[in-house]
Amino acid sequence: MLIKSHIHKGIRGSIPDCDKAKDFMKAIEEQFVSSDKALASTLMKKLSGMRHNSSKSVWGHIMEMRDIAAQLRTLKIEISESFLVHFILNSLQSEYTPFKISYNTHKEK
Repeated sequence: MLIKSHIHKGIRGSIPDCDKAKDFMKAIEEQFVSSDKALASTLMKKLSGMRHNSSKSVWGHIMEMRDIAAQLRTLKIEISESFLVHFILNSLQSEYTPFKISYNTHKEK
């Protein structure tokens, strides 16, 4: 099949053999669905384990967490903005406690 000859050997080996192009394309699609699940799991684990440290700026830390949340949204895993804000605040070091208290006591959302 012509399609197989244009796919990298590493990818081709994980896709079952098919006689028809339509069946082959469906097998590829199913393979990438499981890849999306694995990616979502990896991203959730990374997000939940993130803690700010002094090796990078707070802004960089926040942007990295927002980027992971955006990647999860593309995988149909919704994370609300308010949840993400609280999650980010909880990931900051204790030296940012006054900022956290100020945010949490502020009446507006």
